[in-house]
Amino acid sequence: MITDDKRVRIITGHYGSGKTEFAVNYTMQLSQQDRKVAIADLDIVNVYFRSRERKQEMEKAGIMVISSSIEGDGLDVPAVSAAMTMPVRERSFDYVVDLGGNDVGTMVLGRLKPILDPAEVDFFMVVNTYRPSTATPEGVIEQMEKLECSSGLKVTGFINNTNLIRETNAQCLLDGDAVLQEVTKRTGVPVRYVSYVEELMTEKVPLGLAGELFPMKFYMRKTWM
Repeated sequence: MITDDKRVRIITGHYGSGKTEFAVNYTMQLSQQDRKVAIADLDIVNVYFRSRERKQEMEKAGIMVISSSIEGDGLDVPAVSAAMTMPVRERSFDYVVDLGGNDVGTMVLGRLKPILDPAEVDFFMVVNTYRPSTATPEGVIEQMEKLECSSGLKVTGFINNTNLIRETNAQCLLDGDAVLQEVTKRTGVPVRYVSYVEELMTEKVPLGLAGELFPMKFYMRKTWM
């Protein structure tokens, strides 16, 4: 259960892994557990698919949304709000941090790192093994090590989000599982969740996948995309 994860959940991953879709779904599900929830959109790398785009919807669900200190969803301005530190200090919050892609995206954590208690932090890496840089165990481990080096944090769990967007099927989850189970053998880092958009799965989700099943809906992707 998402309520068993540590209080501060930092979501990272390679470009195109689907980390923002996962982060928004995770935050929305967490808000349904009668928790006081905040999400910080700290993506200063890419102007597309930012969690702040769903700000109204999340605030309607009672979620505090922290994003750029300069208003404007599509602005390509590397600015973050000073409010990003508040849910770390205020322990009544469950906090989700949506980072920008790759090791470049983790640099913004420099503001949070001095006040983070490692005992309260999960650092989740979202992986789509159909992306070129994370198609093999070696590629996943290389990206993981880059993320850890730039952030100063250790990845605590993988999210198997292997997908082909609207052409995703059960085999996609199996393909991602094969790669990530090998990564777990080599690194000891477990697969925490297997995420998939529920409406796309016309087949049964395979049995025996590593990680907890995490059905999602499309928040970030328009119907024509």
